[in-house]
Amino acid sequence: MIGICLIGCGRAGMIHARNFVNRIPGAALVALADPVGEALKSAGEELGVKNTYLDYRDALARSDVDAVVVVSPTKYHHDIVLDAAAAKKHVLCEKPLAMTEAECDEMIAACAANNVKLQVGFMRRFDESFMAAKDMIDAGEIGDVVLVKSHTRGPSTPQPWMYDIRKSNGPLAEVNSHDIDTLRWFTGSEFRSLYAIGGNYRCPEAARDFPDFYDNVLLNASFANGVQGCIDGAQGVGYGYDAETEVLGTKGVIHVGRTQERFVTACSRDDGTMKTPYITSWRKLFIEAYLTEDRHFAECIERDLTPRVTGLDGKMAVRVVNAGNLSIVEKRIVQL
Repeated sequence: MIGICLIGCGRAGMIHARNFVNRIPGAALVALADPVGEALKSAGEELGVKNTYLDYRDALARSDVDAVVVVSPTKYHHDIVLDAAAAKKHVLCEKPLAMTEAECDEMIAACAANNVKLQVGFMRRFDESFMAAKDMIDAGEIGDVVLVKSHTRGPSTPQPWMYDIRKSNGPLAEVNSHDIDTLRWFTGSEFRSLYAIGGNYRCPEAARDFPDFYDNVLLNASFANGVQGCIDGAQGVGYGYDAETEVLGTKGVIHVGRTQERFVTACSRDDGTMKTPYITSWRKLFIEAYLTEDRHFAECIERDLTPRVTGLDGKMAVRVVNAGNLSIVEKRIVQL
């Protein structure tokens, strides 16, 4: 039985935790760690896990912990992963992998040196619809890929700590890391150049102290194989959680993603309107993808496989995030 420790008991962390409690064959959640006592206590009570720690390093000392799932704020990922690797614990680290490429390199090297797995939490690679789209691309059903457009728009406004781009890397990291990875995955290539613009349209309280903060971003890119790319991201849109991708080829187009919470539409004769419930959270939209992702992590440990999403995938997304932020500030095309 693979013993799992969750580090970070927030929203995404609890999705992983509920999976590892009883839905992952060959794995069990044996410990929790979070510096926020209230969150830690609440998680322990819900999950029935008695081994709880305010300091994750105490959990790493347990012999029954074989792997960790890191779901802390991004700025802490680097130190946690290095400590976990040194303790010979396998790592599933949520996106973004780290704040800088240099941090990513150190994390990748530490896991390799200690012979532990490093998987990055790009759960769209485990979503049935996105995987089907990738299979269609690889099968040539739309000819050669010409353009990949992807957007993610979140309903809620950012947490105050996210206003400081130096600490959060902004919406390109927090919201659009998945889009960046999707473009790399669907194009089968690396970003070659990009130009990004950002603006603060919904968070006036951040403008005075954090003039560089943006809650809306548009990024256009070219790839090494000649394919074009476009990403847009937003926070605080209010209308729902919106994540969709379009792949244009020489012979057709693929649309992937959904906005409907339920596949039902209501029409009213009283006011002539048609209503469809909009998806409200990524936690609902990708709940099965998280489960498949967690099962894959356990399988990689059990069978000594290379994770489908590696540290290199995490690093390349961080590279694009930092280049995009540089482009916004300096108002220029950035070559990668």
